[in-house]
Amino acid sequence: MKPGTGAAGKYALTPIGVIRSPLKSVRAAPNFYTEGAPRAAIEVYAAYRRGLSRMKAGDEIIVITWLHRARRDVLKVRPEDDPARPITGVFSSRSPSRPNPLGLHRVKVLEIEEGRVRVGPIEAVDGTPVLDIKPVVSEADDS
Repeated sequence: MKPGTGAAGKYALTPIGVIRSPLKSVRAAPNFYTEGAPRAAIEVYAAYRRGLSRMKAGDEIIVITWLHRARRDVLKVRPEDDPARPITGVFSSRSPSRPNPLGLHRVKVLEIEEGRVRVGPIEAVDGTPVLDIKPVVSEADDS
């Protein structure tokens, strides 16, 4: 099978936007949004802004990011870099370092203005590429 043509191939992803955050370094970022993460903005690129149609303040969304500063060669970690915790496989952790460093961030939409979606809280650093945005849905939601 040629690369890029099947389940074992390579795939290209195109960011739809970028995070604009007061967090300027990975070291400054909390491990989880409940640990003091700030509000930030998703700057949606012009070509994708029509995809924001019907999104509104108060919506809960999942922001899928590419953790561009994470290591991709790590398969085992100590959760939260805590030496008291056992070494754990990355697939059983929330470590940003992993073969495909995707970030999943559940956030609330605070405001939408001219292609900028203000959200919060979110632990992503400034400049983090946004790959997709999806609504949070409940089992009873048919939309």
